[in-house]
Parts: sequence; C-alpha cells; structure tokens
Amino acid sequence: MESLKKHPRFAGVEGPVVLVVMDGIGIGRQDEGNLVHRAKTPNIDWLAEHAIASQLKAHGTAVGLPTDGDMGNSEVGHNAIGAGRIFNQGAARINTAIEDGVLWDGEVWRELTGNVKERKSTLHFIGLFSDGNVHSHLDHLRAMLRRAKDEGVGTVRIHALLDGRDVPPTSALEYIDDFEGFLADLNAEHGVDYAIASGGGRMNITMDRYEADWDMVARGWKIHVRGEGRAFSSAREAVETFRGEKPGILDQDLPGFVIERDGAPVGPVRDGDSVILFNYRGDRAIELSRAFDEDPFDKFDRGPRPDVKFAGMMQYDGDLEIPKKFLVPPPHIDRTIGEYLSKTGVKQLALSETQKFGHVTYFFNGNRSGKFNPDYEDYVEIPSDRCPFEDKPEMKAKELTDKTVEAIESGRYRFIRLNYPNGDMVGHTGVFEAVIRGIEAVDEGVGRIMEAVKKTNGALIASADHGNSDDMAARDKKTGEILRDEHGRPRPKTAHSLNPVPVYVYDPSGQSNARLSGHPDLGISSLAATSLVLMGYEPPEDYTPSVVEVG
Repeated sequence: MESLKKHPRFAGVEGPVVLVVMDGIGIGRQDEGNLVHRAKTPNIDWLAEHAIASQLKAHGTAVGLPTDGDMGNSEVGHNAIGAGRIFNQGAARINTAIEDGVLWDGEVWRELTGNVKERKSTLHFIGLFSDGNVHSHLDHLRAMLRRAKDEGVGTVRIHALLDGRDVPPTSALEYIDDFEGFLADLNAEHGVDYAIASGGGRMNITMDRYEADWDMVARGWKIHVRGEGRAFSSAREAVETFRGEKPGILDQDLPGFVIERDGAPVGPVRDGDSVILFNYRGDRAIELSRAFDEDPFDKFDRGPRPDVKFAGMMQYDGDLEIPKKFLVPPPHIDRTIGEYLSKTGVKQLALSETQKFGHVTYFFNGNRSGKFNPDYEDYVEIPSDRCPFEDKPEMKAKELTDKTVEAIESGRYRFIRLNYPNGDMVGHTGVFEAVIRGIEAVDEGVGRIMEAVKKTNGALIASADHGNSDDMAARDKKTGEILRDEHGRPRPKTAHSLNPVPVYVYDPSGQSNARLSGHPDLGISSLAATSLVLMGYEPPEDYTPSVVEVG
C-alpha cells in the first residue's frame, strides 16, 4: 500500500487530532428512557451547540450487518471506524455461508460431523442463546442442527448461555420454550437425541473478555465440559428456580446449571466428541477457545481435558490463530487508518481501559493483533476494576482522561484515539442512576480533553460506536410508550439501541475552516476520513467521505 497523500487545500491542525469514542452514547428521544438526556452533560451540550455537529448511523447496513433492524455493537463499530469503509460482518457472512452451502462444504464442518458419526459420539454446541444478533443468532444454531440431522448425527447437546443483554433482560424462558419445541420436533420426526445439556447467564459463566475474569470461564468449563454443577430436569426449571430464589435477577446474571437424566448429567464433553462454539463475535469467545485449544494452559485448572475436535463459528483472532479451526472466515479488513498512518510515519496513540482496550486496538486495526509499526504506535491499557459496573459507574474515566491530556500536551502524537466504555458497560446493567453517573464521568473527561486540544491548537472528534444509554426503557412495540413496573418505574432495557450517534468536530483555533461536507446518510465509517482531513491528509478514494470539508 502507498503512503497517505497530503491534502491539497489544508496542511492539518497544528496540534494532535483526538478521536473520542463515547461508547454506547447515542441520540434518542428526549424522555425518561434516554439517560444521556437525563444526565448533566455541560461539555457535550456545548459541543452540540457550538462545534460542528451532526449524527451518524451506527447500526445495520451502515456497519456491515445484514439489515437495518440489526443493532450495532462495539466490535463491528470499531471495525467500521478504523477501516474507514464498510465490510460485511459476522451474521451477514454466516447467513451467506449457510444459504450458499459453503459452511457445510467446508473442511471443518465435515471434519467435526464426520468425527462424531465415525465414533458414534456427541456433537456439542456452546453459545449465546438468543437472536440478539450481536454475538450469535439462534437461527444459525437451528440451521446447524437441521444439517447435522440430515447428515446422520445422532446425538447433539446444546450448552445455552442465557442473554438478557442484547435482548429483553428477563426473556430467557421465551427462548427456552420455543427451542425445546424445535428440539422435540427434531427428536420425534427423525429418531435423534438432541437436547439442552447445560446453561447459565452470560455474565456469570463462560463469556469473559480481555482476560478480565478467568473465573467466569472456569465456572463455565465445569458446567459445560465436566457436567459439574447444580442439577435440574430442564432449563426452564433452572431459570424458574433461580428467579424464585433471587427475585429480580436478570438473565445475564443467572448461575450455571446442569441438566440431568436418571441422576446423571445429560451432556458432559467426553473424549471423541466434537464441540462448536457458535458465537461469531470474537471478544467473549476467545477465552473459552483458548481453554479448548491451548496446551500448556495455566489460566485455571481444567482437570482432565477431553480429547475433542473443537471449532469456533469464526476465527476470533487471526494473528494468534484463536481458535485453530473455524467454520466461517472473518472479513479480511485491510488498509485501516492505523495502517495508513504507520506507513506514512505518523505517530499515534490508542488507549482505553481493559473492557474496551481490544476495541481501540484489535478491532480498530481490522481484527489484527499487534502493531503495524511499533516505531509509530503506542498503546495504553488501564486495568478495569473487577467489580459490578453499577458499583463504580465512573469506571476509569478519570485515569483515561489523565493519560489522554498528558499525551495531547506532550506533543508526541499526531493522532490519539480513546474509548470511554461507561455508556455501554454501565448501560448494560439496567441501573439508571449508575448509568447517569457513568455518562457524567464521560462528559467531565470530554471537557478536560477540549481544554487540552484548545491549549495545543489541536482538534477533537467526539462520536460513538453505537447507542445504548440513549434508549434504556422497555417500550410497547406498537405505541412506543415506556413500559413500567408495579411501582411505576420504567422497566429497564439493557440492549443496544438502533439510534444514530452524535459526531462533534471541534477545532478551537479555526485553522481548518471546517464545515459540514453535506454528504447524506453517513455512518461511523466516515470518522476515519474525518480524522485524516483534519491531520492534513487526503483520505483514500474508497473511504467513506469525511463529515467535514476543510481548507
């Protein structure tokens, strides 16, 4: 690839260009369910009134997802921001692979199904048990079960990670009941034995990310693989029991459980079995993949590791080859803004706390681990607190801001990107008061960055990867009215929103003579070109156009 070309009309702002991703902070209707609106955000409000302000699409086809009914998420959002253009993403790639038969003809699918047929063993599926279409989709699991049946696989076990995060927070029984009916039809019509074998809430077991809490994965391993845990006769019984014991518990927090028949677990993983992790999003799939694939392994005591054929729905980290086998390849994203800047010899900094560090590095760089050129890239990760987000909703916003202001004033960097996770991570808790505090912590940080940018004659671009905190009340699907509990309080919604996100371009020195470019219906992939023009570079021709014109 070639180096970037200088912009024909503008040499770039004198100081650094700072891209702030206010994770999960979108633009929603101004009512009780919009916690961004309810929070005190004087700095963001000032930007909305005085800076160049617009809004960007951050979901659906604008970030490479199949339809505009699909919520955006942090992974595809940072892919789009960093790539500067749109690539078909997880679910869309899998849908195509299923429709075209590419998945079934693939070497890995044939190897795993062939293994269990030859050995008369069990095919296991582990994954997020919902149609939220962020980490997984139950339609993919149904398609694989039908195909396994057609190919003569006799025994299948499903290990269900209950959601309540990308779907309504207490909807687990709807998914369980519907799926049990689907399994009953398969078993009755075709003489196979397909059953749910274990489960638990996604934030209690299995789906940790960024090595924040390996104990979650260890708990999941005992439940899914070893079949060791509290036993029930059905997944419905488990959910109802846990809800009775702890009223108000959300699906994502439910403890792990094991399904038994005749006093024994119905589906532990044994030597000779095959296992498919059917999540397609990488961040919360990497650690379980490592537990199956790696030897030696020191993150927790696996006990006797079963000798199995293991594959992920996709490869979650191409550089580190995690997992070694996968059903559908991820998009090949090249020529990201980070790669272009490194090629051009531009010094850049990426920083966040642990919960979103991989997003401003791995995902921003096009699903690529490591640096393009260490001489021109610095990464800063601030360890996240290991406590419920609602207990400390400010998270590490102050520490992140301290590091960012220091970097701005140092003069070492031309481009700085950071992610404030609060609006998303605290938003997923459904605790309104905590979310408001988290957003206010982000606003305080943005204000300090504005001051540093003004001091150094730099520029600030503040936006988001998707919405969440802007639409946190459950609503009537027909009327849009907020649904309330018995005390009249809004019922929380913890999933991402379909709302657009703000974009604020702040050039306090006025060097760029920036104004809105006038391109209609821009998505967040335009943030790369916007960053480049403010630095004085001409964006590549196939990049999504910049939000602003300069010069």
